[in-house]
Amino acid sequence: MIDVQGLTKLYGSFVALDNLSFHVGQGEILGFLGPNGAGKTTTMRILSAYMPPSAGSVRVAGYDVTRHPLEVRRHVGYMPETVPLYKEMSVLDYLDFMARLRGVPRRQSRITDVMDQLGLTEKAHTRIAKLSKGYRQRVGLAQAILHEPDVLILDEPTIGLDPQQIIEVRNLIRSLGEHHTIILSTHILPEVSQLADRVLIINRGKLVAEDTPEGLTALLSGGRRLRVLVNADVPADTIITTLSRVPGVKEVRAIADQTFDVVAEENSDPRADIAATVVHQGWQLLELHTTTMTLEDIFLHLVTREDSVAQPGG
Repeated sequence: MIDVQGLTKLYGSFVALDNLSFHVGQGEILGFLGPNGAGKTTTMRILSAYMPPSAGSVRVAGYDVTRHPLEVRRHVGYMPETVPLYKEMSVLDYLDFMARLRGVPRRQSRITDVMDQLGLTEKAHTRIAKLSKGYRQRVGLAQAILHEPDVLILDEPTIGLDPQQIIEVRNLIRSLGEHHTIILSTHILPEVSQLADRVLIINRGKLVAEDTPEGLTALLSGGRRLRVLVNADVPADTIITTLSRVPGVKEVRAIADQTFDVVAEENSDPRADIAATVVHQGWQLLELHTTTMTLEDIFLHLVTREDSVAQPGG
């Protein structure tokens, strides 16, 4: 449904996107992650045919974004981070206006269906200015799906919402995923875990990682991960050095006061030896258990690693 090959975008001498390639299949929800300035919004604008690429090939629903931008727009629903709503209009008038712009057939019937699908029917005659942020996000989603696009591109769809509104919008996105291919950009990492079939992470305009959330966890976790909490009147560096010498331990990292993450070597379980070592040192072992790598851990690990490689001499 979406095929991106060698996508590059330049702003003068600044490289916003650097030879980016990926594919999104029909009916797939892709979580699109990256720090601020990574190139996410630029990518989504190009996919929506709102901005031309500097180089590379981008096809959406079989159409090239450079050669056939109008066809691409007919097949794409785009919800930017700040939805361009006309706040003096009612919900119904705004959706009717957008439907006219897009040449939606059976306009009134389609508007009725969309408002019902997104829970907007009771707000049909309410001015957008009087809606809560959550309902404004619903209106933004409504305008994006009015023309029944094959692809939905959603840029930070839950930003600024309260917890209840976030749950509601996530449920809407999950239901939309049954009928649309979706690219979801968000800073809320648990959102990606709950909604996305696959995750794509970019940094400095380059692809850093691409896999399912489970696949990324398996790829980066390597061996067993342990959480160790000790009570010891010694510096953290001493504890790290001591635990690093335990057979089967690959890496030790301090994460809080006397709390450490331990990564074991593959096919190794050093828990008994860690416990024996702590007791032998005369320290108190307060906690020792297996942990899993969260998507946030993965994101920070990959971006930090990429940034360190990009440093001079790195």
